[in-house]
Amino acid sequence: MSTDLFTGKADFYAKARPGYPDAATEYVLSLAGKNAVFADIGAGTGKFAELLAKRGATVRAVEPNADMRSQLALTLAPYPNATVFGGSAEETGLPDGCADAVTCAQALHWFDPAAFRAECRRIARPGGLVIAVYNDTPGNKSMARHNGAIEAFFRNPATREFPNPITHTKESWRAFSASHSHDPLPGDPGYAEHIAKADAVFGERSVNGVLRLDVVTRVYSELI
Repeated sequence: MSTDLFTGKADFYAKARPGYPDAATEYVLSLAGKNAVFADIGAGTGKFAELLAKRGATVRAVEPNADMRSQLALTLAPYPNATVFGGSAEETGLPDGCADAVTCAQALHWFDPAAFRAECRRIARPGGLVIAVYNDTPGNKSMARHNGAIEAFFRNPATREFPNPITHTKESWRAFSASHSHDPLPGDPGYAEHIAKADAVFGERSVNGVLRLDVVTRVYSELI
């Protein structure tokens, strides 16, 4: 199951995956309106949910993977306005009509589009929004998968882009290179070869020990 693909990766994910720019977070908050309640689905380690909670929004964060959910609970522990739930995009376990906006950051491509749409309609209040957020690096092959997920789910979304440049040291680049679903973990067959390739990329592209990625954060929104 795709849910299990991130088992053992929570620490790498929390340390090395990029966050989201303040401008993008403020834009999402402005879309949902004052005192909005957010259901953040596929919340992972809380990269996006924390940004909402930190700004005072009520957040119901749903994550199916137990390892990721444990880190999510730690991330959101300082925020009494945030609650963690075990559930999937298709069966969140949240009450009917409990959210003004349903968000998913770096996660929509894992969901079944039709089942997730039905679940969004159940948990969102009338006039509620679905908001998908993606960090993309131009030229990266993952963009095609992200774009396909957007096209499969949304009908005619409003779209905004925000620059989100990311820098990596060799250590954080190694962690980033172990954080994806398809990446081997230490002790897995092929890990040494995988990290050697990651080190080679770092050596080729870094300047003075720093590798820069010109990430762009894209926000897609639509009434559900």
